[in-house]
Amino acid sequence: MALSVSEIFTSILGESTLAGRPAFFIRLAGCNLRCRWCDTPYAYEGGGSWEVEALLEAARASRQRLVLVTGGEPLLQEDTLLLLSRLGDAGHEVLLETNGSLPIRAVDRRVRRIVDVKCPGSGMDGAMHWPNLAEVTPSDEIKFVVGSREDFEFAEAVIRRFGLAGGPALLISPVFGEVPLAEAARWVVESPLPLRLNLQWHKIIWGPETRGV
Repeated sequence: MALSVSEIFTSILGESTLAGRPAFFIRLAGCNLRCRWCDTPYAYEGGGSWEVEALLEAARASRQRLVLVTGGEPLLQEDTLLLLSRLGDAGHEVLLETNGSLPIRAVDRRVRRIVDVKCPGSGMDGAMHWPNLAEVTPSDEIKFVVGSREDFEFAEAVIRRFGLAGGPALLISPVFGEVPLAEAARWVVESPLPLRLNLQWHKIIWGPETRGV
């Protein structure tokens, strides 16, 4: 029951509908995708070995109720499912951020699942596990990282195709430094869909190269 971990730290959530809340972060190592604008390539591989119990103790010691398990791609590691459930058992509010390429069905339903849908600009749009969009609930979130107007229109088409409006939170996340925030805001305001602009507050506050925040 050990996991390969890239880093752990305490900070505020920079993204999601819970952005701004303090949280304990567990970033797992290893990823099966290579998105063009990935901002955590250091988590592609490597990492140190942590027992699930040690991670639970680190979360407890952080004194944070909210815990985010992210990556890399967390669902590549079998024991991630156990970690998520044990965090829930310990009374934590648990979030999972996943790249959307692997099934989410087995994830503990107490966990808020933040599922990426890869847009064409990422270069990884062909890797999506589309059945995940039938699994999400109103307590989950779907994130579209958009690097262009074309990516934004792709996101709108996916939302319509899978009937996602009125279900999970629909996050539009402009690629930092590539899409002007005012322009992304205009797209969201002008869309008839129930979208939410998802800024990366950790990059705005500490800069895009700072780790552990």
